[in-house]
Amino acid sequence: MPAYIARRLLLMIPTLWAIITINFFIVQIAPGGPVDQAIANWRGTNVSATMARISGEGANEVQRPSAQATSGQSGKDRISMYRGARGLDPEILAEIKKRYGFDKPLAARYWQMLKRYVQFDFGDSLFKGRSVIGLIVDRLPVSISIGVWSTLIIYLVSIPLGIRKAVRHGSRFDLWSSTAIILGSSIPVFLFAILLIIFLAGGSYLKLFPLRGLVSNDFRELSLLRKILDYFWHLALPIVSITIGGFATLTMLTKNSFLDEINKQYVMAARAKGLTEKRILRGHVFRNAMLLVISGFPAAFISMFFTGSLLIEVIFSLEGLGLLGFEAIMQRDYPVMFGTLYMFTLLGLVLGLVSDLTYTLVDPRIDFAKRGQ
Repeated sequence: MPAYIARRLLLMIPTLWAIITINFFIVQIAPGGPVDQAIANWRGTNVSATMARISGEGANEVQRPSAQATSGQSGKDRISMYRGARGLDPEILAEIKKRYGFDKPLAARYWQMLKRYVQFDFGDSLFKGRSVIGLIVDRLPVSISIGVWSTLIIYLVSIPLGIRKAVRHGSRFDLWSSTAIILGSSIPVFLFAILLIIFLAGGSYLKLFPLRGLVSNDFRELSLLRKILDYFWHLALPIVSITIGGFATLTMLTKNSFLDEINKQYVMAARAKGLTEKRILRGHVFRNAMLLVISGFPAAFISMFFTGSLLIEVIFSLEGLGLLGFEAIMQRDYPVMFGTLYMFTLLGLVLGLVSDLTYTLVDPRIDFAKRGQ
C-alpha cells in the first residue's frame, strides 16, 4: 500500500501539469483578456461594447490601425494589436501590457507560471490588488464550511435512508420517502434559497436567520459556545438550501446498490445457514454495496465545494472560492483563475486517493498494490 500511495502522489504531478498547461493556452487565445479590460476601462467604456463595435466593422479595417498607433511597429506587431487599442498611444499600450505581464512572450509567461506554481506562488490578482494566496485563504472558510457540512449531512442522511428503503422495498415508507426526496430534488437550489429568505430571513415574514456573512460582527467577543451557535446560525439557511436537492441521487444509489447485493446468491446462502438479517447486512452486504457509493465521493465533494455553492454564495452574500473563481473568469483575472483551478485540481486528486484508501477500510480484501494499479 505505501508503494501504491507513492505512485499515486507522483502521478499527480503530470496530471496537474497537463490541466494547467491546456487551460493556460486555451485562455490565452480567448478574447477580452486583462489588457482589453484595461484598455476599455481607460477609454471609459466596457469590453463587450468595444468588441461589439469592432466586430461590426470590416476585417480589413480591424487590421488597419491609425498611423499613430502603428508608427515604429513591424507588420507582425500590427496584426497582433489588441482590437480595442486602435488609435491608442503606443507608449500607453506598452505600459498597460507591462503592468499585466503581457510584455513578455507567451512561452516566457508559461515557464514563469510553472516555476511559481511549483512553489505554490500564484502571484497577485490583476484587479483586486492582493496576492492570490491571500484571496484563497480568506475565501476558504466559507467554501470549506458549505462543502464539508453539506456533503456530510447528505451522506449521513442518504446512506441510512437508502439502506432502510432497500430493506423495506415496496413498503409505504419506501413510497413516501421516495416522493419526498424527488420533490426536494425537483426544486431549484436558487428558488428554494429565495423562499427561505422570504419566509425566514426578513424578506416578508419572519426574521429568524441572518441574511449575509459567515459570522456576526461581534464574533470575536463571544464565548466559545456562542461562537459555535453563531457560526451554525449563519450557515443554517445556506446549508438547508444546498442539501435539499442532494439527497435523491445518493439515496437511490445506495438503495439500488443494496438491493442488488441482497438478491445475490451469497446472501441466500447466508440466510440458509441461519444468519440474522442484521448480521448479513453488516457483515456481507454493507461492504460490497458501499463500494459504489464511496466511488462517487470525490466528485460529489468537489461539485458541492465549487459549482454547487456558487449560487448560494451569491444569494446569501457569502464570499467563497466559487464566487471568487466566477468573478475571476468574468474579469479575466488570470492569476486568480489559474490559482483556483490549481487548488481545485489538487484537491480533487487528493480526494481521489482518499477514496481509494477508503475502499480498503470498507473491504480489506481490496489491495490496489497487488493489482499493480
